[in-house]
Parts: sequence; C-alpha cells; structure tokens
Amino acid sequence: MAEIQRAIALGFFDGVHIGHAALLNRTKERAAEIGAVPSVLSFDVHPDTLVFGKSVPLINSAIGREDIIRRQFGIDNVVFLHFNRSMMQMDWVVFIESLIRELNIGWIVVGHDFCFGYKGLGTAERLKEYCEDHGLGCDIIPPVMLDGQIVSSTRIRQLIENGEMEEANRWLGHPHMLSDTVHSGYHLGHKMGTPTINMYFPEGVLVPRHGVYATKVYLEDGNSYVAVTNVGVRPTVSAGERVSVESHLLDYSGNLYGRQARVEFYSFLRPETKFDDVEKLSEQIRRDMETAKAYFDASKEA
Repeated sequence: MAEIQRAIALGFFDGVHIGHAALLNRTKERAAEIGAVPSVLSFDVHPDTLVFGKSVPLINSAIGREDIIRRQFGIDNVVFLHFNRSMMQMDWVVFIESLIRELNIGWIVVGHDFCFGYKGLGTAERLKEYCEDHGLGCDIIPPVMLDGQIVSSTRIRQLIENGEMEEANRWLGHPHMLSDTVHSGYHLGHKMGTPTINMYFPEGVLVPRHGVYATKVYLEDGNSYVAVTNVGVRPTVSAGERVSVESHLLDYSGNLYGRQARVEFYSFLRPETKFDDVEKLSEQIRRDMETAKAYFDASKEA
C-alpha cells in the first residue's frame, strides 16, 4: 500500500486566527487538487522562546490549537514537532528535506513571514524556490488584513489580556476558548444552586483580564450551556494566588468532575470583586447569569 501524500501548512498557528485560516483553507484546496491528505505541522514550544530567549504567552496550548484546527477546519492530520536547540541550529535545507521525506509532502503552504532553520535563513521565498526546483507545489499566503492592520497573534494577545473578548473573537474568527478537565473546587456552586465547573489555564498560556465573562460551555456529549465564567483568584472564598476559571452553568444539573469541557469566551461583564459574604456573591452571580442570558438572546436576534 502506497504511503499517503500530504499537502501541509507549516507554522505555529497560535490562536488559529483568520490569517491562519487563509493558510488552512488553501491547504485543503491543494490537497483536494492533488489527491493528498490536508495536514498541519506545528511546534510544541514557540520558537521565539529559544531563538530570542523570551517567554511568549500563548493564546492556546498545543492541544487547544489542534482542537481548533480539527473542529473549525476539519483537518485531522496535525503533527507537532518538539522545537529544541538542535532544530533551531539545523540548516533550513536539511530541515525541509527531512520533513518532505518523513511526511511524504507533495505541497507546502506557508505565510508570507514564515522563516525556519539556522538564523531563520529558510524564508518563504527560498522555500518556494526549493519546491519549484524539486517538483513540489508551494503557496505563500499574503498578509490578511482587518481594519487596515495585519492580523497577528501579537495583536490578539493584547486584546485578550485587556478583556476585549468580542474584538479578539473578531480577529480570531471564532470564540477564544479553553479546553480542560473539570477539577474539584470549593463545591460552592452546589450550595448556591448553580452548577459550577473549575478549570485552569495550562502553564504558559495567556490568562485573560481577571473578571466575569459571558461564556458558553461545551460538554463531551456535544451539548452547550450558557454560563458566566470568573477568571481570577476568587477573593470572596479563597486566599490563594492560583488563577482559576470557574463557570456557573445555566439550566444544567449533574456532576462533571473529571470530564472534559470547553469554555468559549464571548464578552467581559465586570471586574472580579470581593464580596462581604457568599450570599452577596451568590446574588451577584444570579444577576450575572441574567446578563449573560440577555447577551446571547440579543446576539441571536442580531
């Protein structure tokens, strides 16, 4: 049986925004043209972490990126490479030849600013020349613009950090999200009559502005629920420092501990607040849930 051939998009794809969407959609088109499997190759660690020695807070974890690529674009073949010093110092031709050989690549799609290999000498233009010389297809996708600016993960990170979730989602092309296993928390939701799930942002992933958001929670069974989600340190009930993601689900009853869930963020409702007691917190959460419900009802009508 012949090995499958791949049409592959190369990049980091943090956030999987509308600029990345142009690459992924082109990859699917090329795959259909040449009878190949549409694929994505990314890295587990952001290259800037090693190249420039600076920490880059990510919009999504590797698992989060893979989830978006699969759900939003229907591309199931997602390959992650571990980015380390030996890869950083590898000659770009050696790197691309090893990829083509190991993954049986027939077509490559990259963004205009893609670079790889030692000192970033493997530019998009050099890659295209290499592909032409070796009988492979290659597309370089030009910048995608929104409001006169190039769509970039850097811009989206700033918006999320500021809690400007509606604007961030416009640049992403989909809701900002967090997938995680539901952790055991303070069990306050049960006491307050609102089912609560507790999650955490993975290490290295950007934490949005602390506060309360209108969200939707998607469960493993595919059902979704309107929710309000508090991102922060829960000052009313906890003296801890760890940032938690606590979502109160509307119209749901049941125990979700240990199950997978996805929270999609839509709109910032209010800053995180310390209340005098749990009863006042409970009253505010009920008001927040009414606000969230009204938000989603209005967006349906728009």
